[in-house]
Amino acid sequence: MLERGKLDRGIVEIVDTESLVPKDHLLRKIDAAVDFNRLYEMVELLYSEDNGRPSVDPVVLFKMVLIQHLYGLPSLRRTAEEVSANMEMSRNVQSEDTQNLKC
Repeated sequence: MLERGKLDRGIVEIVDTESLVPKDHLLRKIDAAVDFNRLYEMVELLYSEDNGRPSVDPVVLFKMVLIQHLYGLPSLRRTAEEVSANMEMSRNVQSEDTQNLKC
């Protein structure tokens, strides 16, 4: 007798995103080789502490532009779409700012 599997899409699963990205992925290698925290020191004087809108994390912005150039994406808007859809890219950017980034 033929049985069809249930397409129960309402199931909640806990998934370790680190296990979904290969250990030898290019973006992992870049992340391990580059100290992105140094960017904060470099741009600190460019940001105002007491006025203006909240900014996008400069490391997130830098990583998104880096991804844009590495993957040949035509615009930052397209890059934001790809980052939200691609696990390797999302893991590399790693910030809540990518959820709210509107380009």
